[in-house]
Amino acid sequence: MAYHADSSDLDSKEILTWDGFGDATRELAQSIADSGFKPEVIIAVARGGLLPAGALSYSLGVKLSDAINVEFYTDVEETLPDPILLAPLLDTDNLAGKDLLVVDDVADSGRTLALVIDILKTFGGDVRSAVLYGKPHSVVSPDYVWRHTDEWIVFPWSAQPPVTSN
Repeated sequence: MAYHADSSDLDSKEILTWDGFGDATRELAQSIADSGFKPEVIIAVARGGLLPAGALSYSLGVKLSDAINVEFYTDVEETLPDPILLAPLLDTDNLAGKDLLVVDDVADSGRTLALVIDILKTFGGDVRSAVLYGKPHSVVSPDYVWRHTDEWIVFPWSAQPPVTSN
């Protein structure tokens, strides 16, 4: 069965381990803290940004977090024509004027991140973005990037197929 992160046929890829993820999020958090930016709310771009956002939330001591659901990738290097918002939608009632940190796993094309940033900027606060990986062809230059790569990335949370019943 093929699954979203099944990159076994790719010769070249970036592989992030769980240990590497811990180091990456800690280093990313340090760069955010060093910049002087103090987000009031961390917004994860689900699904890929959920774990990095959670790790950054703890590392930065930010208790307020939420998620926005966006679908773009359908398989390895295959996307929908445009990123689309999925329900449930982000609870935006309390975001007005707040400093927000949008977190995703990767800014590949950057189109998903651009969509989310554009939506959040309408609430009037300072909106910044953080990703584990940035790609050179992204339409968005995230404010905080742990590492740049041109390769497909295998994340530890999506490196294996979904669990099914026996």
